[in-house]
Amino acid sequence: MIRVALADDHQLVRAGFRALLDSEPDIDVVAEASGGQELLRALRAADVDVALVDIRMPDGDGLWAAEQIAADPDLAGVRVVIVTTFELDEYVIRAVLAGASGFLVKDTEPADLIRAVRAVAAGDALLSPGVTRTLLDRAASGLRAVPDPQLLETLTDREVDVLRLVAEGLTNDEIGARLHLSPLTAKTHVSRIMQKLYARDRVRLVIIAYESGLVGSQPR
Repeated sequence: MIRVALADDHQLVRAGFRALLDSEPDIDVVAEASGGQELLRALRAADVDVALVDIRMPDGDGLWAAEQIAADPDLAGVRVVIVTTFELDEYVIRAVLAGASGFLVKDTEPADLIRAVRAVAAGDALLSPGVTRTLLDRAASGLRAVPDPQLLETLTDREVDVLRLVAEGLTNDEIGARLHLSPLTAKTHVSRIMQKLYARDRVRLVIIAYESGLVGSQPR
């Protein structure tokens, strides 16, 4: 069962999300909050896998809440998805750098929202290859000015190859096909890389790949 927390200062929005998600047999909404501080209290009181968080909330906005969750070892299992009406690149970049695992706009189709919750709960990044490319191209000023190759010292050559493809936005199936591996083997490599680099999810792996100099911004 995927346990979800909802954070939005509009009760009607929360009610709509709850009705949609609770209708799924494998998803259970276990907490709600109208602001950032209330969300943190709810997460510490309930066992949550995925938090759907609005950006603009009182008492601690979504980006602030994502930063607090990412910095708290007790909340290491919580994956944050920023949900907002504002589809702006600057919000995508700030959300990812704040520790969010993904980004959705509120007019997302219901089926896509459900798929997103399942994907993030499974540890996948909620970013398409195109958005991943945008992240690399637009986040340069927010990441390390000087690449640090020492970040990858614990990785094998094969794991470095896998990380490079993760940073390109490839799925496990696509990584396996590119490197002539089974999807399960590719998934195992990704999991080991996340453990070695203390990465919460694939989004963080993209950032580490950039910070290490493994990949860099390129003209699109």
